[in-house]
Amino acid sequence: MVIHYKCPNCGDDMAFDSDSGRLTCHSCGRQDRIEEFSEDFITTTFSDEDAHEYHCDNCGAILITEAETAATTCSFCGAGVVLGDRLSGALAPAKVIPFTISKEQAMAAFRRWCKNGRLTPKGFMTADRVKGITGMYIPFWLYDLNTKAKVSADCTRVRQYTSGNYIYTETKHYDVYRDIDLNYVKVPVDASKKMNDELMDKLEPYDYSHLKDFKTPYLAGFIAEKYNYNDEELLPRVKAKIQKFIDSYISSTISGYTTVRYRSRQIDTKKTSSHYVLLPVWMVYYDYGKAVHTFAMNGQTGKVVGKPPISYGKVAQWFGGIAASTFIALKLISLMMGGEIW
Repeated sequence: MVIHYKCPNCGDDMAFDSDSGRLTCHSCGRQDRIEEFSEDFITTTFSDEDAHEYHCDNCGAILITEAETAATTCSFCGAGVVLGDRLSGALAPAKVIPFTISKEQAMAAFRRWCKNGRLTPKGFMTADRVKGITGMYIPFWLYDLNTKAKVSADCTRVRQYTSGNYIYTETKHYDVYRDIDLNYVKVPVDASKKMNDELMDKLEPYDYSHLKDFKTPYLAGFIAEKYNYNDEELLPRVKAKIQKFIDSYISSTISGYTTVRYRSRQIDTKKTSSHYVLLPVWMVYYDYGKAVHTFAMNGQTGKVVGKPPISYGKVAQWFGGIAASTFIALKLISLMMGGEIW
């Protein structure tokens, strides 16, 4: 099933505009609120052919897609299409955060980010080697979790004091027990096998107060992926993701002691709910040094993450500058104290 959104004025294809938050026709400039867009101007085409083959309703071209693709653009006429059968039933997202950063704004933010790289090669900082930039809705699961922890530990407080000619050390022993109940809300984990997990984690945070009920027009003009992993399959990963926060909280409740030795730590984390959502990401592909470097930008906040190439010459200069500064500081201290340093 292929879905097109036709302009009521001129009949051209409409796409979601991140600046206005509306369906926009780039031919005549008409804008419509997504909630009020008439179904009379939504064309739907069904195909009985292979599940990965669709036809563009705009020009008739065959759309060959990967199994995970839920929204794309026709490579012949450029029309934005949504593959509705991949967004229905169990595959239907509950919520979506629409793009708030346009392609032009994303490019400008990426150029600024490149120029801030103190240790990147000089040619990289010009940001004129962008091979491609793609707006994608990435599938995530948002988890609400509850953790119950029962912790027991042997702790000590040690103090020293002087009385007369003697120095005394006093050690007090404590039997510490904690019964902890923690709740975590909207913990995100990306559900696409294509995406680099570390890259997606670093895009956080998103402002989840801007989550909207999912409607297919938000996807028009962008690429969207459907999930590869369900919420049960990703549960171990989300538990591992919050473990460091659990450990940190437990430690914060057992503070003020000289030593802490845990006797037992019983930690039980359970899922209370999970929601399938689509989050906006600009993927930037940058051609430099005979290699393509991949960066990701949060489509809501503009945060850029990725690993730029490093200029080893600049790194050597940077460390050389630190060494020189340290030498000068030691030289001045030595002279003030009447000595020399070589």
